[in-house]
This record gives sequence, C-alpha cells and structure tokens, in this order.
Amino acid sequence: MSIRAQLEIQLNDFDPARRQAAFETLLQMVEDGDLSAPEPGRFFNLHCHSFFSYNGYGYSPIALAWKGRCEGLWAMGLVDFDVLDGVDEFLTACQAVGLRACAGIETRIFVPEFATRVINSPGEPGISYHMGVGFVTGAAREADLLREFKAVAQARNRSMVARINPHMAPVTLDYDADVLPLTPKGNPTERHVCMAYDAKAKALFPDPEARAAFWAEKLGVALPVVRECLENPAAFQGLIRARTMKSGGVGYVQPDGADFPRLDQLNQFSLANGAIPTMAWLDGTTPAEEALDELLDVMIRSGVAAVNIIPDRNWNIKNPEERKRKVQALHDFVRVADARCLPIFVGTEMNAPGQRFVDDFDAPELAPLYPAFLKGACIAHAHTLLQAHAGMGYLSEWAATNFGSVGQKNEFYAAVGRRYIHAQSGAFLTVNPARTRAEVERSLGLS
Repeated sequence: MSIRAQLEIQLNDFDPARRQAAFETLLQMVEDGDLSAPEPGRFFNLHCHSFFSYNGYGYSPIALAWKGRCEGLWAMGLVDFDVLDGVDEFLTACQAVGLRACAGIETRIFVPEFATRVINSPGEPGISYHMGVGFVTGAAREADLLREFKAVAQARNRSMVARINPHMAPVTLDYDADVLPLTPKGNPTERHVCMAYDAKAKALFPDPEARAAFWAEKLGVALPVVRECLENPAAFQGLIRARTMKSGGVGYVQPDGADFPRLDQLNQFSLANGAIPTMAWLDGTTPAEEALDELLDVMIRSGVAAVNIIPDRNWNIKNPEERKRKVQALHDFVRVADARCLPIFVGTEMNAPGQRFVDDFDAPELAPLYPAFLKGACIAHAHTLLQAHAGMGYLSEWAATNFGSVGQKNEFYAAVGRRYIHAQSGAFLTVNPARTRAEVERSLGLS
C-alpha cells in the first residue's frame, strides 16, 4: 500500500490528532510536488454526511475535504444529523485545500400544520427532515437546544434497540458497549445499530449457513434471499433496517410529535447561529409536497429561506414511468423555488453505501437545472465567507438593511461566491457591517 493510501485511510481515524497529522503530511506532499490534484471543475456536493453521523464510506470531515479537492470539486457542504461536531474541521480543511464550502445540520422535526399529512419522512405524518445550512463554527449559541437534538435522537435509538433485542435473542446489543464505539463522538444512527447486529451475529454464528438460517427466521425473509446478500454488508444491513426498524418492524413505533423538536425550534437555533433555515424536499409525491404552495407558506412563515434537494433519487430510477413522474416533479419544484427566490442547495447525502460522491449534472434530466443549483452553491459559500468574516451572512442584519428584494440579495451573494474561494484576499480587509452594499461591492470588485 502506498504512503498516500495509508495517509488517506488515516484521515478517517477517530482520533482527531491522527486525522490532522495525515492531512498535514498530504498537504506537504502536494507542496513538495509529490502529489497533484486537478483544478476545480464545475461539479459540487453540498450535502455530505460525515462519520459524525453516518457516511456510507466512513469519511471524516477532513477526508471529505481532501477527496473533494482530489476529485476536482468546485464546492462541498457538510451536513450531519443532530450535531455540529465536524463543522470546524471541515471548514478549516476546505480552506486549506482551496475548496468553496458550507456546513449544516439535519434532524427530524414536527410540523404541527401538517400533523395528519406525510411530508418527507415516509409513513410518518407531521414528521419532516429539516436543515440549517451555513454554520461557521461548531461552538454553537443556544447549545442546550443542540444537545437536546442529539439526546432526543439517541433516546429514540436506545428505545428501538430495547424493542428489537428480545426478538433477536441471542443476538442482542448493549448500546453502550456495542453501538457507541462505532462512532467518534457518541452519535450513532440506525445504520450503526444495523452494523452492530450484523457484527454480533457473525460472532455468535461464524458458520455462514447457520447465520443465514438465523437471519431468515428473525427477519421473516426466505433463506435464498438472505444467502444472496449475507456477504454484502451494505445490502444486508439495509435488509436488517427495513425489516426491524421501519414500519411493520419489531423496533418501529409510529412517532408522535412530542418525540421530536418542533419546526420553529430548529429554525430558531439556525438563526441564532447565523445559519439559514432550510426545507428538505423529497420528491413531490407525498400529500404535503403535493400541496406545495401551502407547505412552502408554512415553512417560509417559520423562517425558512432556502431549500435542499437530493437530485439523484429524483431521476436515477430504473422504472421509466416513475422516473418520468419524479423528474417532472423535480423540475416543477425548482421552478417554484426559483420563483420564490429560495436558494437551492443540492447534494448526494452519502449516508448509505452506494450513493454517489457527486451528482451527475451532465445527465439530461439535471443539465437544465444546473444553473439554479450552481447559484445555490455560490450563495451558500458566500454566506459562509461573509458570516465568518464579518457577521454579514445571508440573513444578517446587514443583509436585511442593504437589499430591497430577496432577488437582489441572491444576485449579490451569488456573485461573491463565484468570485472568491476564501476571505484571505485583501479585498475583504474593508468589508464590515458598517459599509453599505455599494461600498462592499466596490471593495470586492463586483461593481
């Protein structure tokens, strides 16, 4: 194995000192001419989960930044469930490799206005995956609320394991001993729980045939089906999750609104930390998303100022009729979001094995949408630069004072994001909230 390969593996070590040491060595190899990377291209991914929640490839924030640079990405965005643990590492690493960047949080929340309708969490009325984008540090204001997000999610996981264990005996988990060690900072997800059940079964049933028989019985799946995917961890752990943790599984309990933070709580937390409350859109087929104007009205009234899309699941579909329907819904949603001047942030998630590292923006289904997606990436990056540099982010007091319309504001932040990779330029020296928009535009060479 080459030195580079060894160092890139070390980038994913749970020890932050070891990650940083590997990163610095790789940067030095680039400076010495021992390594090279392509110039930034036109592709980007603004929705990358790291191992601080779950990444399908085990990537740390610093590894995401390094791989993004090596793949010639134009920009990247970190998003983790329930925590901001990777924000500082990620943004610092992106600056070091010259990569445009933003960072966010995702969690599930309750939307009272849609308590009887499914939003974007399948089979769960009133529950919605929701985001904040544009955090500039993990040292959050209103940290009690952040701790609550994580605590509530972890309590749900522990209750789920307690329900699954009796059914799975003798393959039972001790959450603290078997699940927590799979994460660097104690934030396991359902996918970690699946990994732990898979590992425990392998230890108790080393013979593959005996293990397949065990799982066929416990999961209620035909033995040939289990045999087919048993040695494919991604597929098999997905089967465990589907049969035990989703609707109809022994670990599943229909959620109640009281089990989740409210929409306004996450938005309040994002705003308090200078980030942008962001609605996550699924595919346009749920009852709430079919009532799109009503949904957007509720979201915008609550503080939402941007939207997030995972494009790959809306076009990369085998069934031609389903693909046609979802591609049309995707285009319709982009058109509506653009009409409402909502920046659009897109990415692939990477929170399951097999998900792309970056979207195929050249696919015929996505190519017409690329300008809107690029504009969103520019805005997210510019917000991050200006918020970190001078508290002049997208929803700052300075922005509210200096733009007559959201459209004007979008054009300004998009222009800054296109022009600047970081705020080290001398052009930023005079950028501060005391300056007018015209003065800032002159300083940054935009006028």
